[in-house]
Amino acid sequence: MAVRKVKDADLKNKRVLVRVDFNVPLKDGTVTDDTRIRAALPTLKHILDQPGTRLILMSHLGRPKDGPDPQFSLKPVAARLSELIGRPVKTADDCVGPVAEAAAGALSAGDILLLENVRFHKSETKNDPEFAAQLAKLGEVYVNDAFGSAHRAHASTEGVAHLLPAYAGLLIEKEVAFFEPVLKNPAKPFVAIIGGAKVSSKIAVLESLLPNCSTLVIGGGMSYTFLKAQGHQIGKSLVEDDYITTASGMLQAAREKGVEVVLPVDHSVASEFSEDAKPEPVDSVDIPAEKIGLDIGPRSIEKLRSIIAAARTVLWNGPMGVFEFDNFAKGTHEVARMVADCAGTTIVGGGDSVAAANKFGVAERIDHVSTGGGASLEFLEGKVLPGIKALEA
Repeated sequence: MAVRKVKDADLKNKRVLVRVDFNVPLKDGTVTDDTRIRAALPTLKHILDQPGTRLILMSHLGRPKDGPDPQFSLKPVAARLSELIGRPVKTADDCVGPVAEAAAGALSAGDILLLENVRFHKSETKNDPEFAAQLAKLGEVYVNDAFGSAHRAHASTEGVAHLLPAYAGLLIEKEVAFFEPVLKNPAKPFVAIIGGAKVSSKIAVLESLLPNCSTLVIGGGMSYTFLKAQGHQIGKSLVEDDYITTASGMLQAAREKGVEVVLPVDHSVASEFSEDAKPEPVDSVDIPAEKIGLDIGPRSIEKLRSIIAAARTVLWNGPMGVFEFDNFAKGTHEVARMVADCAGTTIVGGGDSVAAANKFGVAERIDHVSTGGGASLEFLEGKVLPGIKALEA
């Protein structure tokens, strides 16, 4: 997928309209995690380095339901961006109309303007052509760097791209550069580590990765559906009975393709699903009747060590257990460290595994930590992302 790149754009003396993903957590009017703001900085700095550019930023924040809502205002984000980029960031009380147009028109070279939340208008998520046209009036060139929203065909992510010269920002370019080879021609051995709660949410990813995979590691809640499909006892663990046949079919397809599927061989269990539950080791594939599997066990962890160490490509999407509970975080913690230690190309995508990489302090040692939860999942499913499709050269 060849996209038009911001590095190739003529930005001199232009008003550059940039869709960023500043959908960040706020508490008491302060940004509590600025990861997504930091991820946009290389693109913003590149644009500001071009002579005479004026920067107009747009983003959504949260899910406001009925128009403007102060708790979803981007003004606190502007304050944090100003600190990170080292220059003032102006704000507008709207993202379209006279207020936004006046604010954009008043910018001088080197100025930065952050528009108000685009989702204060329902026309945004409807990809309304008139709303997209109003946004497009604010700039002369459009740059999309919001990978986390690229799977949405909204006015600010897709509609505007057809109305102005449109380019991919450095972040989107990087996301595509890491994810695309995983689907088309990964360096092998290629180990895909797929976890999370439900088979239903990951089956399309498993099907998409299977043709190019060397080893498929399945952990988390979804592993119990696969274990039950193999005839094992899973106690009171999470299971999707509707997907047992699907899981059996996936295991059969893997056998036919010569792909090794690695499932837990032991577990850390508890009597109840609770943060305070006492972890109990089960040195067997089978889980006792009244117990709930909440993490992989020590033999499962050791089995993964050599597999991940030998990989030339590793994709990790989804935790191995309920890592939010410290008593059941060991499997995910150890996998995070293994991925970070791997000498091959390492990619982490999906909100929970990214959160785990950050929690366990290994994100800096992973080649690519994706900023897009749903977007990375859909990319891995082989779906066309509208926000990126609109930037194709």
